[in-house]
This record gives sequence, structure tokens and C-alpha cells, in this order.
Amino acid sequence: MVKKTRKSSTRITVLLATLATSLASVAQTDRVELPDMGASSDSIISRKEEEDYAKALVRQMRAYEVLNEDPLINAYFEDMGFRLVANSDRPDKPFTFVIINQPVVNAFAAPGGVVALYSGLILSADDEHEIAGVLAHEVAHITQQHLYRAIENQQAMSIPLALAMLGLVLAGGGSGEAIQGALIGGQAAAQQAQIHFTRQNEAEADRIGIRTLSRAGYDPRGMAEFFEKMSRITRARGEGPPEYLRTHPVNVSRIAEAEDRALDMPKPEKTSGRDFYLVQARLRAQVEDYPETVLKYFRHEKSLPERSPAQRSAMDYGIAIALQRKGEYEEARRVLESLMAEGDHLAYQIQLADLDLQTGRVDQAIDRLADLYRGFPGNHAISLEYSEALLHDGDVERAKQASKVLREQLLSHSEDPVLYSLYARASNTAGNEVRAKEAIAESYYLRGGIHEAIQQLQELIEREDLSYYERARITARLNEYQVEVTKLGLEEHPPAP
Repeated sequence: MVKKTRKSSTRITVLLATLATSLASVAQTDRVELPDMGASSDSIISRKEEEDYAKALVRQMRAYEVLNEDPLINAYFEDMGFRLVANSDRPDKPFTFVIINQPVVNAFAAPGGVVALYSGLILSADDEHEIAGVLAHEVAHITQQHLYRAIENQQAMSIPLALAMLGLVLAGGGSGEAIQGALIGGQAAAQQAQIHFTRQNEAEADRIGIRTLSRAGYDPRGMAEFFEKMSRITRARGEGPPEYLRTHPVNVSRIAEAEDRALDMPKPEKTSGRDFYLVQARLRAQVEDYPETVLKYFRHEKSLPERSPAQRSAMDYGIAIALQRKGEYEEARRVLESLMAEGDHLAYQIQLADLDLQTGRVDQAIDRLADLYRGFPGNHAISLEYSEALLHDGDVERAKQASKVLREQLLSHSEDPVLYSLYARASNTAGNEVRAKEAIAESYYLRGGIHEAIQQLQELIEREDLSYYERARITARLNEYQVEVTKLGLEEHPPAP
């Protein structure tokens, strides 16, 4: 997976402008008087509107290729996020957790419950508790209605446009204030949007977040430790703070307050942190452009005497991925098999199966993944990898089996474009061209390509061999796409990424 830097910043600038313009017409009425919200956002936006906004935002981010789509990485941070939500003051609120592939140390919360972590932040963390501290802080911004409280100050603004302006702190991944200025235009408007959260909001998010951390079984000191790290980075760099501190200002008193609150909280039992270190290594191996560079990094880090056994195993895992990327397949296999001899892990098994596929050992990969599929029924990452293996050689019977596996996943992961792309391949190989075309359309849609999705279904609806039920199903979905185009004001094609 290729790291995106300056090119992505340009894409994000376009994304912000496009999304702000698009969402300006979501509401039924163009302008409203914003009532006193009290403790709930229901008077400003319904739960359905929140969920629709979140889905639209994620689709737009996918359109500009900034999201990490690795199922193992996403599953880990989704589990962490929902564990925090379950222990928050509002476990009923909808949330979506995403990873942005950019070397920026930042995170943000957006309306609709979207919480994003940048890959740079994940790679800068020393342990899972620091990341959990950041996530708990962002979750608290949403559960405490900070985003919606800010909307009260935008009296004559349409609600969706206010949401777009206030929620798209994605600017942190680009050039900060400059991108926010590009979003709205005009210095006064840019200054208005730059008011991220008030100090009171930040303090409340810290307090609530630390409590949530403790309830969820994470070390409540994780938040303070991350703040302290950001402060140290600022002092060491001497060239301005990391992006995180530009949107989440940290000073000595804030760190001290977070530390004091954590002192009163119970500490969890210490664990190895193996899962976090493995996911972190997997992410690092993906986002680095040159496998030789990341290979040197892992080997150096493994040699440091202060590294724990779990960290050294994670470095070996990263080494195996980097070796595979370099084409040194047998050495990669040796490292993975050595890791599995020390202690089996799902990540090792999936990587070894991927290596088998890449080196033509298709039957071995299928056998390994079939065992995993039976042992971990419903696991998303295993289901995708297993289906990929079944589709590798274009065998019709295996494609039918892949279709069955993927259909099960569609029930629980209906917003995953990778899943729909695989399902399209499986359906086409199995001889079901109609289902394949429908799945291709849905994959386009979930990646922000609604016009391409419409084109797919318009071509499909012209077929004379459609059954009554197929035609009804396709017509209904086509109508839903077209209604959304009108609702979001997307009659014209958006700019190409």
C-alpha cells in the first residue's frame, strides 16, 4: 500500500470543498432557526440524518483514496473504539471509526459519530493505552455534543453546511488552516471554522475520556502520557508542534490535570500488548513506500535492548511483510514459520496464506484459510482472504463457495467496498453476471462514485433476460441512487480524484 503525502493533501482540499458544497442541500429546508439543544442533538439532527452524514463523509474519503482498507487493521481499532463507546455515557450513539493513511500525528471527530485516526498518530504511539486515550477523547467530543453545541453559533446557516464546516477537521491531514480557508473562502469564515473546540470542551473531553478509559479497562494514564509525548516532540523539533497540538492545544496544566485524574482511577492488569504491536507493525509495513527502508527500521528496533518479547515478535512480523514486498519469499516464510513456532496468531496465519497465494501455493493457502474460517466463523478478515484464495485460479465451483462466504459477510459489513468488489468477481466467475454488475455498482457507490454506480445499473436494466424480481430489485436501487444525487446536489459529476 502506497503512502500518500502532498498528493493526498491536494485531494483532501478538493474533498473538503466538494463535501461542504454537496451537504449544503441535504436538509429539507434551506435555512432554519437553531433551537436550544439542551442535552440532546435530536432537535438539530435526527439519528437517521447523523448516520447518513457519517456514511456520506466516509464515502467521500474513500473517493480520494485516503482511507486504510486493511481488514485486520480496521478490525483492531474498531474493536477498541466500540469498547470505549460501550463504556461511555452514550453507548447508544452511532459511531464509525476510520484510519487515514497519512504520516500526520492527528485525530478528529466529525458529526454523525465519525472518528478518524491518522496512521502517523498510530505509528507514534508506544502502546495501545495511548491510542485508546486519543480515541476516548474524540468519543467524548461526540457523546458530549460538542460538535452540535458549536452549531448554535451559526444561526442563519443551513444545518448540513454547518456540519460539514465544523466536522471536517480532516484539514489536519493537509496544510491545516490553509485547507480550512479553501473550504469556506474568506478570512473571516476561515477564522470562524478554525475555532475547533473551546478550552472548556477540551477539558470536558479529557475528563469524560479518562473516565471512559478506566471503565473500558485501559490504563487511564494513557491520555496524559500521549499529551506528554506530544509536548516532548514539540520541544525537540523546535519548528512548531505536531498537527495534533494545533487542533488539540496541550499545556503543562492540561497534562497535570490528566495525570491527577488518572491517579484516582484503577489501573488495569498489565498485558503484553501483542495485538497492538502486531497491528502497528502491519500498518508501518504497508504505508512505507520502500520495503528496504522499513526492513532496516524493523531490524534496528528489534535490536534495542529495551524491547519486550511482544515488541520483538511484532518487529519480526513486520520484517516478514517487508521481505514479502521485496520478493524474498522464502526468507519471509522462514520468519513467519519461526513466529508461529513461538506462539500462533491469526495475523501470522493470514500473512502466511497470503504468501502462499503470491508464490503459487494456492491449495495450501485454501486449506489453511478453510481451517481458519471454520475456527473463526464470521471473522471478516479471514472471510475476505479465504474468498480471495478461492477466486485465485478462476475455478467455477470455488467461486460459488466464495460467493456463499461473501454473502454471509454482506449481512454485517454492508458498507465495505472491498467486500462488494470481491463479491462481483465471485459472482462473475460463478456465472451470475447480474449479481456481479449489481455488486460492481455498489462498490462504486461506496467509494464515492455514485454516477458510475448509476451507469452500471442503467446498463444492467436494459437487459432483456432479467427476471421480474431482478428488475424490481435493480430499479429500486437505481431510484435510491438517483434520489441521493438530487438530495446532495450532485447532478454534475464531481471533480476527478
